[in-house]
Amino acid sequence: MAKSRNPAEAKAAKAEAKAARKAASKQRRGQLWQAFQIQRKEDKRLLPYMIGAFVLIVAASVAAGLYAGGFTMYMMIPLGIVLGALVAFIIFGRRAQKSVYRKAEGQTGAAAWALDNLRGKWRVTPGVAATGHFDAVHRVIGRPGVIFVGEGSPGRVKPLLAQEKKRTARLIGDTPIYDIIIGNGEGEVPLSKLERHLNKLPANITAKQMDSLESRLAALGTKMGPAAMPKGPLPGGAKMRGVQRTVRRR
Repeated sequence: MAKSRNPAEAKAAKAEAKAARKAASKQRRGQLWQAFQIQRKEDKRLLPYMIGAFVLIVAASVAAGLYAGGFTMYMMIPLGIVLGALVAFIIFGRRAQKSVYRKAEGQTGAAAWALDNLRGKWRVTPGVAATGHFDAVHRVIGRPGVIFVGEGSPGRVKPLLAQEKKRTARLIGDTPIYDIIIGNGEGEVPLSKLERHLNKLPANITAKQMDSLESRLAALGTKMGPAAMPKGPLPGGAKMRGVQRTVRRR
């Protein structure tokens, strides 16, 4: 039987774990503060909205406490401060997210990046089809079924979507297939509303069926390697000739 750690080793291990947690927490706070400073400089309405929400909620809580009187009055003040801070933080998070999507919109690889950051049990395969101009189709498997998300020029993306839907339908039978084109035109879905749009689709299959679909569709492969797709949104002026040549060869 293996000997247990002596008290000194156990104490050192606990101290090391505590120090690691503190370092990670400090790093997160630093990143959050940095994000706040960047957003504050870019978004002039951020601070007024955050301060206004905080003051309004605290004032409402104090008024409710004064009206109720007694012990409730003393409870409502700290409760109002906590709620006010929470709402202010939510406002910051939402405006920062909106800003990120606004910057990414229209850039190459933005849809793939947005899909990789989806919350929930979505199975994403980026770049199942693409052109040399970085028009791309990404495949998503979820409770609604199979969803193809196209980004790029609609004129070039639509034939890619039709082709992928056709070859996928041969394998999956009656499972629903949806297609989405990212953009701001008629019938298109803005990048910032992509996750909301996916979550609104009806649940047609179970988690077990999702696993089965993923296995079957893996056999289809992709028409371009994952390495050929950008890892995130690329600025419009980025030099992409080398990568485009790679895509064309594939």
